[in-house]
Amino acid sequence: MNEIKNIKCFLLDMDGTIYLGNQLIDGAKEFLEKLKENETRYIFLTNNSSKDKHAYIEKLSHLGVSAEEEDVFSSGDATIHYIKRYTKYKKLFLLGTPALERSFEKAGFELVKQGGQEIDCVVLGFDTTLTYDKLWAACDYVKQYPFIATHPDFVCPLEDNKNMPDIGAMIAFIKAATGKEPLIIGKPYEHMLNAIMDIYHYQKEDMAMVGDRLYTDIKMGFDLGIKSFLVLSGETTLEDYKQSNIEASYIMDSVKEIIKHI
Repeated sequence: MNEIKNIKCFLLDMDGTIYLGNQLIDGAKEFLEKLKENETRYIFLTNNSSKDKHAYIEKLSHLGVSAEEEDVFSSGDATIHYIKRYTKYKKLFLLGTPALERSFEKAGFELVKQGGQEIDCVVLGFDTTLTYDKLWAACDYVKQYPFIATHPDFVCPLEDNKNMPDIGAMIAFIKAATGKEPLIIGKPYEHMLNAIMDIYHYQKEDMAMVGDRLYTDIKMGFDLGIKSFLVLSGETTLEDYKQSNIEASYIMDSVKEIIKHI
């Protein structure tokens, strides 16, 4: 495990990896302190696009973890980066929370709030303010315009082994109604990793992904060629892993176990 010491940047999932709901996972604070002591960079990387950077900074602060804007990167941020760099889309129909709307407006996009107007693209975020009217309008738009989703997660893990439906369920609804699937930006897709490399200037060999989900966190490492740590503190159990064809570089009970290797 000597190669762990050569990692320059840890990409850290949050839900299920650093905390569960409003509970910091045992050893997470010590793990982050050890990385700082070693002058190793870490970026809190989340597929949850329902919140902006400030919401995550505030939540981490309440849990006793300090973070700056540049320490937090979400699938919403990666989606903004992708659209600005690779498309000419300006006018969007966005299904998202007010926080996500603010992020897109701050980035210079015009957001259409209702159906029946000309747009460039539909963007689906993790919209916890979702209504049937929004879904209906989105389905009408998706039949005519490009369709992008911030991430693919089916559920968002909470404490006490509870889950709330996530964007994957919304994608399934829209696909059932329209027959169309979106371009997905977040983990495990290359667009998320490309955005990080563009913005933070790291190469694949410099980074490692740490997370609790096989089909997003670990699959990103497996598919895109970066080291990965599966932590068993969130969604995935060891039995799940044994039944999967996705391979992690390392398996740990939690981030606490990584401390002795760095």
